[in-house]
Amino acid sequence: MNAVTLGPAGTYSHRAASAVAAEVSFRESVTAIVDAVAAGEFERGVVPIENSIEGSVTESLDALAEYDVSVTREVVTPIRHALLAQDDEFEVVASHSQALAQCRNWLEANYPDAGLEAVASTARGVERAREDARIAGIGHPDNAGDDLRILAEDIQDRTSNATRFLVVAPASARTDAGGKTTLIVYPNANYPGLLLELLEAFADRNLNLSRIESRPSGERLGDYLFHFDVDAGLYEDHMAQAVGDIEAIADKGWVKVLGSYDTEHVLE
Repeated sequence: MNAVTLGPAGTYSHRAASAVAAEVSFRESVTAIVDAVAAGEFERGVVPIENSIEGSVTESLDALAEYDVSVTREVVTPIRHALLAQDDEFEVVASHSQALAQCRNWLEANYPDAGLEAVASTARGVERAREDARIAGIGHPDNAGDDLRILAEDIQDRTSNATRFLVVAPASARTDAGGKTTLIVYPNANYPGLLLELLEAFADRNLNLSRIESRPSGERLGDYLFHFDVDAGLYEDHMAQAVGDIEAIADKGWVKVLGSYDTEHVLE
């Protein structure tokens, strides 16, 4: 099996993807990853969906809504950030915007005068540090190699920092088996109690929502679609019934069921 994820090599996405496939290729954006899977270029894609500190990755949410794909697996991995540089004198810290945000308090306390530069991935920031002594990167300590110093380890603002990655597959790989289900709902309507009706479809059947997220539909201002993660598989009758109710409520719009899947925890 081949998989595609955020590159270059050494990203946290790469670490998660290595648990999915032996052969891993790279793209520079989540949208490009999902697009490549939808087009049949790769069997699987691995994209970050939620971080325990910074919350949902909006580009991933939007790409899942836009492309015809499924979700077959979830990988959860702890995030250990280190500050990597050629020397302890630097001017800029370069990393992915999420990594910079996850280390915001530590950076303000220890390097308040350093500039911050958002780049495509943590590994890209480490590459910048290798190329330029004025730049430090944020990444896993293992990414230091022989040419960078580890100036500090575990600089994330919370020790419980972890990221959920979704394994994206072609729509034909969608399955009803698994303990968790993701669906996206576009009601194409706006009236008092709409969201309550959607939530009642789950609550009335004692189904737990582990995540709910609203995103602009892009159709018009104030118009939204909703992402739901439900702690149940589509093979379960009460889950299938809930989806039926959701489809009836959103009869003027659409419901995209990405499938059911299980969760794997990858420590290293």
